[in-house]
Amino acid sequence: MALPRTVLIVVGVITTISAVLADLVVPDLAAQHAFNPGWPPHAKFHDAQYMVMTVLLGLLGLTLALRRSGKSRGGLLCATGVLATPWLGMIGALLFPGTATYDPEFVDRTLFVFGLHGQVLMAIVLILVLLGAAAATLRLPSEAVFRH
Repeated sequence: MALPRTVLIVVGVITTISAVLADLVVPDLAAQHAFNPGWPPHAKFHDAQYMVMTVLLGLLGLTLALRRSGKSRGGLLCATGVLATPWLGMIGALLFPGTATYDPEFVDRTLFVFGLHGQVLMAIVLILVLLGAAAATLRLPSEAVFRH
């Protein structure tokens, strides 16, 4: 299996499960999201919407990365774009007025790495990994993309 395809599969799995884990399953993180009593129902609706969209984008990206077809390079590049969407959306959300990566009451429970919120760092790393996979996909000969 070519390295770019393997990378896309790993990022696809991370993308598929990460939002649900962070916002609904992991108790300390879910308390800041889906189970945050300070969030009004409409905010929780948009959190749920984000979780569902991220799972769907992750599954679509995985499907594109795993399928074999004559247009394998195009499929991998499409998978790259699909998998980058929720991570780019996370970074883009910071450009809107009044947004923050955490609620003030959770500052002591928020992970910061190199001065960045943990989720933002993860988004940046995964976007860079996806850019590397796209560049490697473009450099591979067509027949090598799906070679085992």
